[in-house]
Amino acid sequence: MWEARLPRCARVAQRDWDHPDRELWLQGLRQAIEGAGGPVVAVAHSLGCALVVHAAARWPALVARAVRAALLVAPADVDSPAHTPPETRGFAPMPRARLPFPATVIASGDDPYIAIERARAFAAAWGAAFVDAGAVGHINAASGLGDWPAGRRWLHALVDGA
Repeated sequence: MWEARLPRCARVAQRDWDHPDRELWLQGLRQAIEGAGGPVVAVAHSLGCALVVHAAARWPALVARAVRAALLVAPADVDSPAHTPPETRGFAPMPRARLPFPATVIASGDDPYIAIERARAFAAAWGAAFVDAGAVGHINAASGLGDWPAGRRWLHALVDGA
């Protein structure tokens, strides 16, 4: 797990992963950002990507000041009932404003939670670089990627360029 390998890395623990609540999740993310004691690099997966862009829309000054960069992996298409479950509707609509920090979106060609074209469109709207990771599913443990060295390389490249 990346958390163990990256210094000062902290996971933002949300109250209920099975019944996500956008407002509660936003407050948890804000507390983590404010409590970090310095610039933050966000690494988000799936619904966490929507959370990061909602935070940027909700608190633009805080996020612009505190977030150095974001790696957004396998964003969930919260606007699409065909791709995401009803529990994610509270995160719709997906913000489409340019992010105030460098970002990279990494998506898979066969992710059941988002079409690759939609992920590419999100990246463009957010002003983020886009990486097509190939056909590797939802880029999670079930994808069989293990520690995912390619992802860590993309993270390091993002941070080095920020």
